[in-house]
Order: sequence, then structure tokens, then C-alpha cells
Amino acid sequence: MDQHGRHWARYVAASIEKQLGALPVIADYCRRLDLAGNIDRTCPIRDISDLTHGQVIETLVANRLTSPAPLVRVAGWADMHAVEEVFGIDPALLNDDRIGRALDAIAPELDHIVGSVGAQAISVFGLDTSRLHWDMTSISLFGAYDHADADHPAPKFGHPKDRRLDLKQIQAGLAVTGDGGIPVFHRTYDGGAGEVAQVVGAMTELQKMATPRDFLLIGDSKLVSYGNVSAMIDAGAGFIAPASKAYTPAVTLAALDLHTATEVDYVAQGDAGAPVAERGRWRVTEDTMTLTGKRKRDPILTLRRVFVHSTARAHAAATARTRKLDRATGDLGRLQGGLGSRHYPDENTVTIRIAAIASARRVTAYLRTQAGINPATGKPTLTW
Repeated sequence: MDQHGRHWARYVAASIEKQLGALPVIADYCRRLDLAGNIDRTCPIRDISDLTHGQVIETLVANRLTSPAPLVRVAGWADMHAVEEVFGIDPALLNDDRIGRALDAIAPELDHIVGSVGAQAISVFGLDTSRLHWDMTSISLFGAYDHADADHPAPKFGHPKDRRLDLKQIQAGLAVTGDGGIPVFHRTYDGGAGEVAQVVGAMTELQKMATPRDFLLIGDSKLVSYGNVSAMIDAGAGFIAPASKAYTPAVTLAALDLHTATEVDYVAQGDAGAPVAERGRWRVTEDTMTLTGKRKRDPILTLRRVFVHSTARAHAAATARTRKLDRATGDLGRLQGGLGSRHYPDENTVTIRIAAIASARRVTAYLRTQAGINPATGKPTLTW
């Protein structure tokens, strides 16, 4: 109250703190990729709805990138973060039911949505899709999975990368650009699907991204099979892949003359800071190889084959080989010292131990042995 008897009131606005973090950056990327627009054009919703499916998914993307926890209480997360200020969405609308309906809506259209967003990314960011790297991996799973959904890849036994042959697996393939390793394409496959058989399908989809430019597919040795190579030649797609031992046996490599190979001006990343004299040297030579199909009428395919020799890799291989042989030598020496003992009383036990040493030390290709029995003493003998 002032001197004239008038009352004054002071109103203080409540202070609200919210986490901002990376939300503005995520929102900007989503808008440049037209994520919500692509989803809403594919999965339209009634005009009376408070949120479109695209808005919900866009917010979920932000949730996954800022708070990668189990997908629960998203509304609470949005209330604590500046979702309303950045995305213009009332956090209370992001209840479990609304999120579930959005996920159900996009599920059958996921491939189309991913393709559209990928095409948008290629255009907006100027990604070079003329060279794409493709590879597959496996994800081992615990559990029985007796009733897998027929509409989705099924967990099955296969050839897992982690060598867990006792577990079922799912396989995933990923393609990334050559200029930055940016993912532009992915697929999931049954656990038992042959990796070689997935190349053509992936190549067809990737070639669509590269059109109208020339397309180079880079992969691992699974890329090289008659069916895959034939399909890539027919599609006009170039490819580079390491040849497996099935196509380039050791006898072929042994017949090469290193002195006639051409030295190339290449510096490995690990040698970039080393003095010139200490850097590895690289030589290349090339020839052609042929692939034949299973049927007589299948045309013979002729491929360019390039051989690469690195002094650094040759030195590393020799060092590793020497280390394995040294360890095997120690094992065999101890075996010789124990001949005739209770552990190695006869020729059979000696032979079993030799096989175990050769396998464990990985020297089977180098080791030559002869086990027998000394007729004078009856004890086992060993030369190697």
C-alpha cells in the first residue's frame, strides 16, 4: 500500500528449466531430410488429429538420439526437454497409444520411407553414390524362437561371425558411401541365408541410388561367385572384391615373379608419418581369370585380376609365421622330452599330441613329423 492507500501487487513468472542439448541440430537435420513430410505423404492421417505420424516419428528420432533408453515414458522425456519449443509438439500428446499407432502405421511402408529419406539425403547433402561399400554381419541371439513371424527374417542357425555355432542368428547388410562411410541402405536376412545369394538384390537397389552415374560396388570375397558376377556384368555395374582361395589358390600366388611387378606410388595410412626409407613398398601385377557356370550353356566370364604385394604385410606375415613356429618348436621339444612317460606311453598318444600342437599353433602346412617305436626299448620315437 502506498501513501495514498492504493494497493500494488507484484506478479513473478515461474522459472521453467528444460534440457536443450542437441535437439536444434536434430530438428534441423530432420527438416532438411524432410523426414516428417516423407512419412506423412506415405502414411496420411485425418485432418482432425493433433499430431501427424511424421511429427511423432520425428520426435522419436530425437528421443532415440538424446535418450537411448527403453521406449517408455516418452511424454515425460519430452516434458523435461525442449521438445515443445523446438518441434512445436505438446509433450502430453506423446502418450504410448499415440506412439504405438504411429509405429504401426509406418511398419508396412518402412522400406519406402527409408528409400525416400535416403534419396533426400543424397540430394540435400550431395553424397557421392557412384562408389558404395557393401558388407554383411551376423547378430547372435539367445533363446529358442520357435514361432518366428513369417513376415520378418527368422532367427536360424548359420555361420556366425562370432563363431557362436550354438546360437541362432539374424543377419544384417549395410551399404555406405565411399566418401565418408555414410549409411544409405540396409537389409536384414534370415539367420540361415547364404551371404553370397544376397549380393544381387543389394546391388539392384544400390544401382537405383547411383543412377544415372556409373556405379562401383565394393565388397568382400562373398561378392565373387558366378551368379553374382554374371548379374553385375548384365547390369553394367563395376565391382571390386578380394578373390578367395577358391579362385586364387596358393600355387597361383607362388608362381608370380615379384621382380616383374610394377611398383606403385602408394603410402599406407600407417606409414604416412614414417621416413621414406622405412615405409612399406607396394607392387602390383595383373592377369585375367575365368569363371564358369554349372550348366554347359552358361557363358564363360573373363575378369580382370590384380595382385598386390606389400613389403610391410610380407614382413608382418613372416614375423607371425616365425612366432608360430617358435611356439610349436617349444611344444614339440617338451613332447620329445616326455616320450615314454605316463602321458605319452605309445605311438598313438604321441600322434594325437602332434595333431593338437599343429592345430593350436596353426603350423599344419609347415610341420612334417614321423612317430614310431624304438624296437630296443619299446618306447615311442619322434622326428620332426
